[in-house]
Amino acid sequence: MAKGLQGFSWTMLLLFCAIQELGSWAMHTAVEGPGLGEPGDPALLAGGRVKRGWVWNQFFVVEEYTGTEPLYVGKIHSDSDEGDGSIKYTISGEGAGTIFLIDEITGDIHATERLDREQKTFYTLRAQARDRQTDQLLEPESEFIIKVQDINDSEPRFLEGPYIGSVAELSPIGTSVMQVMASDADDPTYGSSARVVYSVLEGEQHFTVDSKTGVIRTAVADLDRETQDRYEVVIRATDMAGQLGGLSGSTTVTIVVTDVNDNPPRFPQKMYQFSIVETAPVGTAIGRVKAEDSDVGENTDMTYQVKDEEGVEMFKVTTDSNTQEAVITVQKPLDYESKKVHTVVVEALNKFVDPRFVDLGTFRDQTIVRVSVLDVDEPPEFRPPSNLMEVQEDAHVGSVVGVVTALDPDTANHPVRYAIDRSTDAERIFDIDAKTGAIVTGKVLDRETAGWHNITVLAMEADNHSQVSRASLRIRILDVNDNPPELATPYEAAVCEDAKPGQLIQTISVVDRDEPQSGHRFYFTLAPEATNNHHFSLLDIQDNTAAVHTQRVGFNRQEQDVYLLPILVVDSGPPALSSTGTLTIRVCGCDSSGAIQSCNSTAYVVSATLSPGALIALLVCVLILVVLVLLILTLKRHHKSHLTSEDDEDMRDNVIKYNDEGGGEQDTEAYDMSALRSLYDFSEIKAGDGGAAPGEGAPGRNPSSELHALPQWVQSPDLDFSVFRDYICRKVEQADEDLSVPPYDSFQTYAFEGSDSPVPSLSSINTWSSGSEQDFSYLGGWGPRFRQLAALYAGRRGDEDSEES
Repeated sequence: MAKGLQGFSWTMLLLFCAIQELGSWAMHTAVEGPGLGEPGDPALLAGGRVKRGWVWNQFFVVEEYTGTEPLYVGKIHSDSDEGDGSIKYTISGEGAGTIFLIDEITGDIHATERLDREQKTFYTLRAQARDRQTDQLLEPESEFIIKVQDINDSEPRFLEGPYIGSVAELSPIGTSVMQVMASDADDPTYGSSARVVYSVLEGEQHFTVDSKTGVIRTAVADLDRETQDRYEVVIRATDMAGQLGGLSGSTTVTIVVTDVNDNPPRFPQKMYQFSIVETAPVGTAIGRVKAEDSDVGENTDMTYQVKDEEGVEMFKVTTDSNTQEAVITVQKPLDYESKKVHTVVVEALNKFVDPRFVDLGTFRDQTIVRVSVLDVDEPPEFRPPSNLMEVQEDAHVGSVVGVVTALDPDTANHPVRYAIDRSTDAERIFDIDAKTGAIVTGKVLDRETAGWHNITVLAMEADNHSQVSRASLRIRILDVNDNPPELATPYEAAVCEDAKPGQLIQTISVVDRDEPQSGHRFYFTLAPEATNNHHFSLLDIQDNTAAVHTQRVGFNRQEQDVYLLPILVVDSGPPALSSTGTLTIRVCGCDSSGAIQSCNSTAYVVSATLSPGALIALLVCVLILVVLVLLILTLKRHHKSHLTSEDDEDMRDNVIKYNDEGGGEQDTEAYDMSALRSLYDFSEIKAGDGGAAPGEGAPGRNPSSELHALPQWVQSPDLDFSVFRDYICRKVEQADEDLSVPPYDSFQTYAFEGSDSPVPSLSSINTWSSGSEQDFSYLGGWGPRFRQLAALYAGRRGDEDSEES
């Protein structure tokens, strides 16, 4: 069939070319027909017209020519050509000489290659006619176009694939899904080669496509995502407007059916059973139930609620947003003894309901949840839960304050025992009867010390003390009148010598530690021993205060400078209690305005001097300071003499022997250099023995040089160490006899210098040479490790020289 279609195409092509050739010949004949003269015709020139020798607009060549011979395109011809071959035709431009060849004699143009309009639609060339002998242009160069004639050789292509569209389930017929578009490379301006129509190859039972626009639409109204959520539809595009012989291409379109909320929630079970202990606290999760929904996404979001009244009171249902489960929790304490089984109706409904599908049915479902309460051994419960008791503060020890009652809520109803948490009643002010729960006083109460007591009462099962309940109990101590009133402060008042009768001296108030329920009421009178008093009067103001006034004219502080006025204060009881307080009244000297100046008889005599007590205190302080200064001076002198005695015996109790060479300059911990500097003072040896070691009596010997010099070691077999031995023994005996001197237990030897030492010994022991005879400048040549030692002894030598000078 393909060969038949190809033969038909070539037949139509040849027919078209024949028609085109006839058109070209007719046009050429019209140009060159009778009535047109030769070039230079005088008639044409006189009329002002120029004969057109050759003019071409365009030639046509069919694309995809598959013949074996070159394809004839057209012919160029000059009016001056007489057919004798004197004119040579040439072409130049696009494809000249390669694609297009011209016969120089006849002017015939042929295409030698297979052309493709989709790659290049036309070629622009230029034609020339030249004299073959002289190669001169006989006609001006003329430009012409060879246009490639299109054939239907390109099939439609879907360039924007793959295509993925979506449509909501249950969409009505004709709902637009998406649009596809195919492109044809053929010439859309020539024939029907580029006219594309669309059709459905696969999936036509569910979808259709518009043949001209390529819009895909639904063909049914019952698309159900829960049944099939994806469709593969094959769309075909055919050119030649779908006519026979047209080329076609196809593409696959994936159409996803999106979800709508068209399925209500459904519980898999109509009844669920859970159990929980009765002691579970409020908020404890009992269990989870979930309603299934065939939809997806937010269409599965649900809310749960309790529908029955009993369940609403005892339980609470919340929705887990992650799992869409109903979480059932305890909302009110459970009691096995009251009710063993609870029935709860739980309802699930979609959160987002689509009103378009309400007619499909109710979008909610219900299930029954049975909750079984498990019995546990509970501690006793206090009944009633009153936590306030009262007792008079004068109650005797052992008096009953009140009774607490607790019962075992379990069905076994075990007996209950009581106790007081002693951490809340450490002083054991109260006791409790272990069987009856009666609370009694254990000590004498005092409201003024503690008006309230907070204790904790424990109730436990008699045979299981681990089941304990606690109840806080507040005991209020009621007041009784057991404290007499007292003056608020030790009042002192002053009266001027020139006071007049009836003058107010002092206002008196009292305090009472008791707190009667009706409030305080105090009464003031002068004590019986002051009834004969003619100096002052007392007035009860009736507001729990009293006022003291003068009764006579003037006072003389030379006769009496202090008056003691006893005042009797009585409370309102019951029983009425009283106390006597004393008001001290001093007679003072006042100025003309009544301001007090002085309130004692000796003020005129010693007003400018100190009192005897102040003078005595001042003398005692001075004496103490003098004693402290003397004591400090004595301690300093004693300490100085002790240090002097210690300096006399400085460091002679240690015999230090160095038997290793040490680490050189960098070894700062091998030995204490200060000890080496201070152990060579032989002044005590001279003083103690009265003689001299060999070499000590030499004239001009400086003691300081003996103290610090460290001469080189001299190998002498006949040295005498008796001097050192005697000195050490004498020091040992002195240390043993003196108990105040601490023991010197450190005995270090430094006699062995080491082996293979490149330098001689520095020890001053067993040498007869003195420091003045030594020159330590050679230490500077021992290298960097002895640099510090050289600087040390070189400096010491310089000091000795300065002392000698």
